[in-house]
Amino acid sequence: MVEFLFEDIFRIERLNPDGKKFDKVIRVEAKSEKFDMFMHLDVMVTKDFELKEGDKFAMVIAPTLNLDGTPDTGYYTPGSRQSLADRFDYVMYGKLYKIADGSGRGIKAEINVSFGGLLMMLRGDPSHCNKFELDQRLYVLMRKV
Repeated sequence: MVEFLFEDIFRIERLNPDGKKFDKVIRVEAKSEKFDMFMHLDVMVTKDFELKEGDKFAMVIAPTLNLDGTPDTGYYTPGSRQSLADRFDYVMYGKLYKIADGSGRGIKAEINVSFGGLLMMLRGDPSHCNKFELDQRLYVLMRKV
């Protein structure tokens, strides 16, 4: 079974907080329910996965799409084999390029991931960011709830 690096349900607070920069990309500003994490996430606009303010979505960060947890090559090969992606509506693959450790009282940890130009910033309690490593390849998987 795949061990998730992070899993929570987010509620969208705002879309494009700094104004719309690209036609087919929205920036989601969201807060998680269980761990009280704050996130900015760039999402490609598609008919199959539309988001609006107030929507909730489940998000998982995983190191592999293989259901048995074995590492993958980083290349997606469609076929008859089941994968973690089958359980979600929207999937991105990227690289963690920056970690800001939260040390001290009231300090938040922050991770930054690039998905080929689409970005994610996840900020919150350092105990929820301790499974991440710099230059780590990972998948973000989302589905509306």
